[in-house]
Amino acid sequence: MLSYLSLSKILSSEITILADNDYYSQPTSTTPPQLFNNLNVPLSSAHKTGLGSSAALVTSLTTCLLQTYSSAPLQLSAPSSLTKIHNLSQAAHCAAQGKVGSGFDVAAAVFGSCVYHRFSPSILQVLPEANTPGFSRELREAVDGSWDMEIEKTKIPKGIRVVMGDIDCGSSTPGMVKKVLAWRESEKEAAGKRWDELERVNRGLIDLLAQLSEGGHDSARKQILDIRKNIRAMGGAAGVPIEPEEQTKLLDAVSTGVPGVLGGVVPGAGGYDAVAFIIKDDEETVTALKEFLAKWDGKVKALETREEQEGVRVEQVEQYEGFGNYLKLT
Repeated sequence: MLSYLSLSKILSSEITILADNDYYSQPTSTTPPQLFNNLNVPLSSAHKTGLGSSAALVTSLTTCLLQTYSSAPLQLSAPSSLTKIHNLSQAAHCAAQGKVGSGFDVAAAVFGSCVYHRFSPSILQVLPEANTPGFSRELREAVDGSWDMEIEKTKIPKGIRVVMGDIDCGSSTPGMVKKVLAWRESEKEAAGKRWDELERVNRGLIDLLAQLSEGGHDSARKQILDIRKNIRAMGGAAGVPIEPEEQTKLLDAVSTGVPGVLGGVVPGAGGYDAVAFIIKDDEETVTALKEFLAKWDGKVKALETREEQEGVRVEQVEQYEGFGNYLKLT
């Protein structure tokens, strides 16, 4: 961000990032939860719940710093401002993660619920190393340029909601992604067919949700099962546990044992850190799901987070009272 704005220096500042409790597995406690619990452990020791916390925090920090240090404040309702935030956040996040990732988590943090077709990786791969001659100029040209990505806003239909389940384990997303991409490169023809089929069934679920009615739940259930089948096949071919056997047992048990559950998947890059369920949005179903998960080996917890249409936004500072004077930057 400093390189993008070409600032030689900034005023002495203290930056504190407050992460939502649902980003990290919370310890069992009888103490009422705070707005932001202090886990009293280093970040490297906290168990992430698989909600794309790194992308969301990078995006919010990037937006905050741009808003604070840009000569002209951002207008978050303007598509041009959101595009700038997206592009610069992608550059920062890809650099931090070794330029590995789909970019979807950053896009969701910026734009909210969406169907996302990734930009060409070469846009960022050609950038020189930070702090080398020409980096600031080339970064600005890249961020301000036209990217070949596609954003299509989408939403969960009325009467349906998403519930995330925390497994309290954690997987290394960059490491898993690297293995899948290595397989895709070495087995181009076979991997291409797997990729295309997964894209087809994913698109099918998106279309079903857009027109879902009370009588369309069986079709959605079948589509989710097709998605899981393709994900397991891809994981087996790549030698990566995208949907591990333990997750398969859990998803199958919930899908058949809790009325009102349309199905579930292992989200993101997969692994052991989270599950997501599409369910009927009523108190009876939500309660039944939470009770079922609570009994599953005692390791799975339903999170309160749900789908969000809005992406990056300016928060009201009043709700963060008690967290220090640094909130002037929020």
